Amino acid sequence: MQATHWGDLEKEDSKLAAFGQERLDGKVAYLATVRKDGRPRAHPVTPIIGKGRMFIFLEPSSPRTRDLIDNQDFCLHCAMSDSSGSSGEFQVTGTAIQIEDDETREIAESVCSFRPSLRSVLFELCLSEVMSTAYPGGLPKRRRWHLTHSLVESAG
Repeated sequence: MQATHWGDLEKEDSKLAAFGQERLDGKVAYLATVRKDGRPRAHPVTPIIGKGRMFIFLEPSSPRTRDLIDNQDFCLHCAMSDSSGSSGEFQVTGTAIQIEDDETREIAESVCSFRPSLRSVLFELCLSEVMSTAYPGGLPKRRRWHLTHSLVESAG
């Protein structure tokens, strides 16, 4: 799966990126990963967005860390504030890249709203597809961005 940095989304659709940053950055979101046996698994995480990148810090012993090392595919969905979706939804699908160089870790820590543990494993979440859903008047309005650089909007 091809994927790209958050900064490409910001350049191509700044409105969608701003909404995503509002819904995800420093907040609890749910990361879906794939286990070795192919079954899905969901985990709460706190994504960090800044300097054109999106990161997560994970505990080395966490099943989600092992899942991403074994299979880089992920889907990330923001937490919902209520059952009506009044705050809107934001979802990212892509590839998680384990980061081991100090320079990139310094970038991630500089945009992080909390102090990650030194033992935390760092991943950059690279995007292949992004989707938002807002519910004006109770009706869903969706907006999509694909790595192919096409933007699709639909109502309902």
